[in-house]
Amino acid sequence: MQSITGTWQLIETECIGANGEALSPPYGGGASAMGLLSLSEDGRLICVLCDKRRDLPEGQKREYNSYCGFYEFDGKELTTRVDATANPAFLNTDQIRDVSFEGDVMVLKPTKNTGPISDGQRVLRWTKL
Repeated sequence: MQSITGTWQLIETECIGANGEALSPPYGGGASAMGLLSLSEDGRLICVLCDKRRDLPEGQKREYNSYCGFYEFDGKELTTRVDATANPAFLNTDQIRDVSFEGDVMVLKPTKNTGPISDGQRVLRWTKL
């Protein structure tokens, strides 16, 4: 099993609709997405994500999220019991992510109905710092 402990930097985001179509990527996508994820050896996770563009298209709100909690990892799923967050809907919930690797890149996907959107799946790719 590949280790997930350490500090990771967000390198890519995408969103796949329920019918497989590409939706607008979260946090601005591409070079606009910014995030850090830290997973300690003793089971604590902190995650911060944002759209770092200086100027957003008219009418668009800046996307931001952060949360932390204790996690468990079984080699395939990362489950975090959220105990502090910028998003009140996440508080005291289990955020469950499918974990896979593309070489050295860690890929996180919310399991069905546990992510921030219900009509698709966000895919976040991370590289270890």
